[in-house]
Amino acid sequence: MAATTYEQLKLHITPEKFYVEACDDGADDVLIIDRVSTEVTLSVKKDIPPSAVTRPIFGILGTIHLVAGNYLIVITKKTKIGEFFNHVIWKATDFDVLSYKKTMLHLTDIQLQDNKTFLAMINHVLSVDGFYFSTTYDLTHTLQRLSNTSPEFQEMSLLERADQRFVWNGHLLRELSAQPEVHRFALPVLHGFITMHSCSINGKYFDWILISRRSCFRAGVRYYVRGIDSEGHAANFVETEQIVHYNGSKASFVQTRGSIPVFWSQRPNLKYKPLPQINKVANHMDGFQRHFDSQVIIYGKQVIINLVNQKGSEKPLEQAFATMVSSLASGMIRYVAFDFHKECKNMRWDRLSILLDQVAETQDELSYFLVDPVGKVVTNQEGVFRSNCMDCLDRTNVIQSLLARRSLQAQLQRLGVLHVGQKLEEQDEFEKIYKNAWADNANACAKQYAGTGALKTDFTRTGKRTQLGLIMDGWNSLIRYYKNNFSDGFRQDSIDLFLGNYSVDELESHSPLSVPRDLKFLALPIIMVVAFSMCIICLLMAGDTWTETLAYVLFWGVASIGTFFIILYNGKDFVDAPKLVQKEKID
Repeated sequence: MAATTYEQLKLHITPEKFYVEACDDGADDVLIIDRVSTEVTLSVKKDIPPSAVTRPIFGILGTIHLVAGNYLIVITKKTKIGEFFNHVIWKATDFDVLSYKKTMLHLTDIQLQDNKTFLAMINHVLSVDGFYFSTTYDLTHTLQRLSNTSPEFQEMSLLERADQRFVWNGHLLRELSAQPEVHRFALPVLHGFITMHSCSINGKYFDWILISRRSCFRAGVRYYVRGIDSEGHAANFVETEQIVHYNGSKASFVQTRGSIPVFWSQRPNLKYKPLPQINKVANHMDGFQRHFDSQVIIYGKQVIINLVNQKGSEKPLEQAFATMVSSLASGMIRYVAFDFHKECKNMRWDRLSILLDQVAETQDELSYFLVDPVGKVVTNQEGVFRSNCMDCLDRTNVIQSLLARRSLQAQLQRLGVLHVGQKLEEQDEFEKIYKNAWADNANACAKQYAGTGALKTDFTRTGKRTQLGLIMDGWNSLIRYYKNNFSDGFRQDSIDLFLGNYSVDELESHSPLSVPRDLKFLALPIIMVVAFSMCIICLLMAGDTWTETLAYVLFWGVASIGTFFIILYNGKDFVDAPKLVQKEKID
């Protein structure tokens, strides 16, 4: 079986069945899904009834079971990102969720409402930008992993050979994966970020590619998924690979990011920064060792760059991380702590060079992956930098972009693109491409985890901090605060449902979605709206002494009532918490 999936598809719909027709040259396969029995079979084109309603699709994302029964999820729109060694890379931009059932009359009112909510969750995940696929190339593996494979691996289907950490529709494809004969219809989809650019330096043209692969293990949103689980999977784990293709030679530099790998939580409670809590009874070393055992097997040596504050609420986490590394005493792991905010305060971002100088020799030892035009491996990357801050977003992305540039400098010099003594920073046209791509990568990772664009992207885009950048950071921080407290429960439930961490059981006597929200949950948003309205009135009435005074009294009165409510009731009672899967709660 060739390692490809069908690229051109048509969906034919009848009341009884879905027919997915392969339209590639020479293909006669048709995937048939029985809408009543849910049976999946492989047939040929002559079995498609002429009465079927036909539409083009670009891939099968998979199937999912909700209260009303099964649903088929298909890709209906795609955008070409570029070509990757003659393989086309696509972004899925629109989807359709099709019910197997022809009617909902078999559902009660409560079941109808639950089914509607579950559908909204699936559509929410699909609306988050960043789903990528290729019908001919394995996007889930790095160049180095793909270079070290057997002939048997090369013959596997894309679904079989994929790195399951990065197949976001793995749960949705479970029925197709059980039948190898239909694997050419099973399209593994990556979630994260991909950008590709054709660049020129000194008249020499090369392709520059950036790929971030977001893990579907311990996936979730900012405050509800932190630390590691019992299997050693870290929250917000992302593998980022930077690739250069020049005159047939390919170079790659891989980095990872992931939450501090101990058992800790940071549940939202209306405070701007909830206090992180480290589990006092968990076996941290067990999870920690599981995490790094797998990281060493996959990537080799681990150079940890911990960017959290070394004072205040983040200090215990930094100390815990350092202690665990020391206790593990592995020669494959090196720990570097760099207090990003302290070192770069007062916008002294030039001081990041302190960290780069500190790890320069180590980076040279780790090297990068390089293969020549005939496929011979010249160098292997011997390990990775594993960077983290609290969210593994803003500070982390800044450092990763600087380490990647340093590696790229060495690669382009070795390939003969850069002359001896030339610096990437001096190549204005390429620098603009490079900085904007890394800033876009930061925004993509941040939106997928925190719900907003990244902070500090003004530095990534321009190389310096700006006043406008500070204002935008303030705005994004405000949006994060609102989402983290008032909508992240729904976002977390959506991810858990999509990934199969929660399975719908229509026979369940008590719906997990029926947890009532009492008046105090509704009170805070109302108070916030009224207080904001009073503020607007104050501005509109400025200049009229008595009305201005009255407006201020009303505003501060409402604000005081709001404060009283927050003090009277624990802030945790107001937040939108997940309902489907119980998240770790450490008090």
